[in-house]
Amino acid sequence: MPANEISEAEGGTGASVVVVGGGVTGLSAAWWLARSGVDVLVIEKGIVGWEASGRNGGGCSHHHSPLFAEEQRLWPLMDELLGYPTEFRPNRVRIALNEKQLTLYSRAVANARHQGFRIDEIDAKQVRELVPLAGDNVFAGHYYHFGGHANPHRTVQAFAWALQDLGGKVMQHTAVTGFVTEGGRVTAVETDRGRFGCDHLVLAAGPQTGRLAAMLGVDIPMKVARAEMIVTDALPLMPIGGVDGNGLYGRQTLRGNLAYGGGPHEWVEAEELPGRRRPTTPLMQNIGKRVAELLPLAGHVKIIRSWAGLIENTPDGRPVIDRPDGWNNLTVATLSGVGFGLSPASGHAIQQLVTDGACAFADLSTLRLGRFANLEPDWAALQGWQSMAMAS
Repeated sequence: MPANEISEAEGGTGASVVVVGGGVTGLSAAWWLARSGVDVLVIEKGIVGWEASGRNGGGCSHHHSPLFAEEQRLWPLMDELLGYPTEFRPNRVRIALNEKQLTLYSRAVANARHQGFRIDEIDAKQVRELVPLAGDNVFAGHYYHFGGHANPHRTVQAFAWALQDLGGKVMQHTAVTGFVTEGGRVTAVETDRGRFGCDHLVLAAGPQTGRLAAMLGVDIPMKVARAEMIVTDALPLMPIGGVDGNGLYGRQTLRGNLAYGGGPHEWVEAEELPGRRRPTTPLMQNIGKRVAELLPLAGHVKIIRSWAGLIENTPDGRPVIDRPDGWNNLTVATLSGVGFGLSPASGHAIQQLVTDGACAFADLSTLRLGRFANLEPDWAALQGWQSMAMAS
């Protein structure tokens, strides 16, 4: 298979495990399963990594997650394990432009340090040495001796190619239309290209996970938001390419481009943006303005493109990785906007839930669906998570 091509699965009637969703979470889970000797098929309605998996800042540090330690262990190893480049680079700098931002970021510092990870407090001069595009408006910052960033597109490709190298199959442009069930088990997945049998089903379909789970009577509360990224012309490479702050997430690519995104969320209904239509909004100008504030010496550079993808969000902003009650062979996963960075660890956890029934390296109890048992029916409206169409 050429190195720039994802082959399409052909023939056959299914696989031992069918993974619905060709984003980074589903592909990672499928790759870990294939590594374990499991016959696996990934079904994706569009192109792998088309939604948030290929449209994010590429950050690889989620200190708030029970998967954090495994995430940090795995990222430096992924190029070797996959056999393809992710463009992972270690360490990050978070810049505070004022005392309020520094206080806000200090909460993350305390949490990471509590888990044994090193973070240095750095003054404005040290920030500018590590981040030459920063300006005189720097208040202070933190240097994270962990985490880092990777290229989302390269990483999605690496998972897909590595999966296929192990015999796993990928079906793109294949929409799931329903499921066949019998005696508390999902026995097949119905698609617009036919029926595919399975011994175990993994739902990891990003914004579509809730809708698909509902077909099986499983309620996964979530709302969908549109996430936009901008990319600038190339600039000289900085010593540290992963730089956050001013409400932004992003990185400098190996070519020197700045790739950044960061709220506010534009809440949508998934049906409002069919197919690949992701229109640009005033968010692009908002993001560009904040990048210029964060990195003033890049204020002159042109924005050469922008793009958007859809991300799912649970009521508490935390992922769901669980085997729902009432089903003997179903695993669901929705990462609530942090799927890319956690993908090496989340895929490993999903694999162990499927093959062993439990995750051996992390306590996933806080990611269970049961935590939403007493959720208010109008929780999304209470939090203001409504699309313009719904609110009008």
